[in-house]
Amino acid sequence: EIRNISQKCKEKQDALEMKDKQIEEINQAFRMKKDEETNRQKKIHQTQKIIEDWQDELDTMEVCENLQPQIDAVNTELKKLQEERANIDNDVSDLRAEKTNQEQEEKRIIDRLGQLNNIMHMKEENLKMRSRDTHSALMWLRNNKDKFKKKTCEPMMLEINVKDSRHAKYIENHISANDMKAFVFECQEDMETFLVHDRQKLRVNAVCAPTESCAENLPSRPIEELHQYGFYSYLRELFDAPPPVMSYLCYQYRVHDVPVGTQKTRDMIERVIQETNLRQIYTAEERYVIKVSSYTKQNISSNTCLKEAQYLTSSVDADERGQLENQRQNIANTLKSLDARLTALFDRQKLLEHKDNKLRQEKKELLERGNRRRQLESKIGVKCDSLRQLEQDAIDLEKEFQLANVKIKKINKQKAELVAELMHLMKKIIPLNIVKVGLALQITRVTAKKNKLQSKYKAGAVQLRAAQKHFNELNSRKQHLYEKCLELMEQARHICRWAPDQDFPEEFQVAFQTLPNTLEEIDAFLNEEKTRASCFTGLSSSVVEEYNKQTQEIQQLTEFLEEKKNELNNYKQNISQVKEKWLNLLKVMIEKINEKFSKFFSSMQCVGEVDLHMENEEEYEKYGIRIRVKFHSSSELHELTPYHQSGGEKTVS
Repeated sequence: EIRNISQKCKEKQDALEMKDKQIEEINQAFRMKKDEETNRQKKIHQTQKIIEDWQDELDTMEVCENLQPQIDAVNTELKKLQEERANIDNDVSDLRAEKTNQEQEEKRIIDRLGQLNNIMHMKEENLKMRSRDTHSALMWLRNNKDKFKKKTCEPMMLEINVKDSRHAKYIENHISANDMKAFVFECQEDMETFLVHDRQKLRVNAVCAPTESCAENLPSRPIEELHQYGFYSYLRELFDAPPPVMSYLCYQYRVHDVPVGTQKTRDMIERVIQETNLRQIYTAEERYVIKVSSYTKQNISSNTCLKEAQYLTSSVDADERGQLENQRQNIANTLKSLDARLTALFDRQKLLEHKDNKLRQEKKELLERGNRRRQLESKIGVKCDSLRQLEQDAIDLEKEFQLANVKIKKINKQKAELVAELMHLMKKIIPLNIVKVGLALQITRVTAKKNKLQSKYKAGAVQLRAAQKHFNELNSRKQHLYEKCLELMEQARHICRWAPDQDFPEEFQVAFQTLPNTLEEIDAFLNEEKTRASCFTGLSSSVVEEYNKQTQEIQQLTEFLEEKKNELNNYKQNISQVKEKWLNLLKVMIEKINEKFSKFFSSMQCVGEVDLHMENEEEYEKYGIRIRVKFHSSSELHELTPYHQSGGEKTVS
């Protein structure tokens, strides 16, 4: 009921705020009318001032003077400027035409250089024809260079650039075909990345350049020392390659130390082998490999004919390429000169355009001086019309003020009615709040009583668990004594030689009824009988021997029984100590969990408990955590099971 009345109060307050807003809107509208009238008066004053200024200027203006000579002089100057601008435009057109011709010639030279530089494309086609797997791997490498830490080199046949196509056969005969198609990497990690990402299982070769570059290694002797034998260069100087590739070739093939000779070298080959101590040499058409015999220590040479080049056949005409580069540079210089001349002409054009604009402005001002009087008379007429219109648009502020007051009074009357209704609602809500406070006090008392009962319940539960524990201990002790009794009974059966299924003989029952009831009396009776037996004479030796044997066996069994009892007691004591230590820690931990669990449920206006559940204190494998919850005030605490609570309640628990 309080909420319903509060909602109505809020509605009344909102209605009052709306009425205040309506009043503010009426006042705002009146202020706008007032500002509009003020602006109108200001515009009237400004318009009157402008008309007066123009009229003063018109009154003081002299009769128009003769401005034609000045206008003619300006026209003559403009004509000269136009003629000069036309000449400059013609020069610009000529220079642009010449620039276009030069650019076309430059494009022709660039295209030709592109053709000469298209060796890479021809090499790629050659690679694709000889090894499609290597070509596919090359395409993948170009699209995935971001996966590598250092620079990666494409297959050597693409990276090696022979300076003279005639030397290609030397290089190809020296480097294996597999290495010609091999990719070169600067670090082992990049090579492994390349091979691991080979999803297409392509058959490709990859090598790793030495950690320390060998590209700049020096030959064992200067080439000048070998000129006398017809050698003119080492292999390394016959081609260009990126540093990783060159480093690998120097390291693996020693291209920096393998000389290339001519027919002269072939003609004096025996002398070359004996005097130079070289291990590999090339003549015009043959390759020689020299080894030292392990037995005779003499040089053994073998020679093979050079195969024609297959991978490095494409070459460039260096002379033509040099001429084209010179022509391209000359054209670039010419274009630069043309651009400078065009820039100078454009600057002159801007200057002439500025003068032209200045003269036209001067001419315009001369013409306007003749038209100024007519313009002033026209402007004064337009402003007078505007002034008359402003004077006709006057606003009656007194009338507007009265209309606004009427509207505001009507709204204030409505506000008074709303305030009266709001006061009536406030009077109704006060007694309800008093009742609410009383109910809150009752809730506090009942809650305190409930908490007290819960405390008593917890104390009783602790006492119940202690009694249950004591009961289990007594029950365990009873079980132990019962098992001991059965064990002694079994020993008695064995001593008396009874069959397992034989009942207790009647004569034994009668005999036992005559015996004392305490252990001390039985021991005394037994000693008496032993003494009496010792007085017997004429007993056979076998009977005495059997008696002694059984007596000894009884003594051994008694000692064995006592030993086992001691062991059992020790085990029980150890188990009790370990169990007490473990169980105390477990109970403390579960009690902490129970406190927080109960606190969380209490914050949701529910009840929850957690405790250690055990059916038999000695059956540790059956220990468990028991959760009991109560989600409704009308229900009791129930153990959390798959069946009693709803899915949401189980999830919350």
